[in-house]
Amino acid sequence: MASIRYSAPGRAGIIGNPSDLYGGVVISCGLAMRARCHLDPADRLTLKSSDEKQIPTDLNLTGDRFDLLKSAIVGAGFSLDKSRFQLSAESDVPAQAGLAGSTAMLTAVVACLLTLKEGWVSAYHLAEQVRRIEADALGVVCGYQDHHMAAFGGVNYMDFRGKETLRADANEPFATVEPIDRLLPRRQELPFVLAFTGFERDSSAVHSDLRSRWERGDESVVKGMREIASLAQRAKKAMIERDWQLMADLMNENHAIVRDLGASGKVLDELIDAAKAGGAWAAKLAGAGGEGGTIIALTPDPQRLADALQGKAAGIYQLAPNAPGVMRI
Repeated sequence: MASIRYSAPGRAGIIGNPSDLYGGVVISCGLAMRARCHLDPADRLTLKSSDEKQIPTDLNLTGDRFDLLKSAIVGAGFSLDKSRFQLSAESDVPAQAGLAGSTAMLTAVVACLLTLKEGWVSAYHLAEQVRRIEADALGVVCGYQDHHMAAFGGVNYMDFRGKETLRADANEPFATVEPIDRLLPRRQELPFVLAFTGFERDSSAVHSDLRSRWERGDESVVKGMREIASLAQRAKKAMIERDWQLMADLMNENHAIVRDLGASGKVLDELIDAAKAGGAWAAKLAGAGGEGGTIIALTPDPQRLADALQGKAAGIYQLAPNAPGVMRI
């Protein structure tokens, strides 16, 4: 058995999130920060993080940091006695920052396992399988944005119509993933800045309440998600035509809907206000929500805004529109 290595990027939702949980539309961008997995030959299954090693006697989930690796092993169709390898995982993506770090990690791990088992896997099948593991085995309430971004990378316009039942329909279609990075300015950085609140937040905790309300037919959630998806549809043209003022208006409206539905919080809204005071035309939730996560701000001067947010945000990050999706390294 030869060693296998893969990496996958984090992501930031530019607009349309969280409508991917409701058959909506999202525009999202990859990050330079990545998760990595190494699969190496071993006499017995060994799991390794950056600072800990475990030799499991079973593949039951126990609530520790290695549950993600175990769920990937089972989800990829391996048994304990057939898992004669070491899985090593590490990540640059901040944990529970709303930047899809756990999904990036799971994607890199599953890519290693499926390459060992099958030799090849398509980006669409990989995204679907990773989401299935995250939702079914790990119990995460999630849409489809994170998994497709980890698989495809870049900047994508993603249409999830027909996927609102979250695989309850056996005939659920694949998503439509349209790369738009090559249509954006090449020598000009995208006018966005990411700022992390410093408060970690499990995205599932945010999404579960909204999803329950949507399933009960709460008209405010049903209408809100429909409107958010419509904003992303309009934003595609705004981004390609570089109409940043229109883009700002659409992003602000996106966040207003999310806030009114109760999916934002005091800490996030204060950081959004700070971004606007620092010169941003717009700011909204990039991922997670409630009292934690990361915001994305649109500004005519990204460096000036980044400087203005120093001391107010726990971390400042840039988008990476050319970041590749899952890749063998």
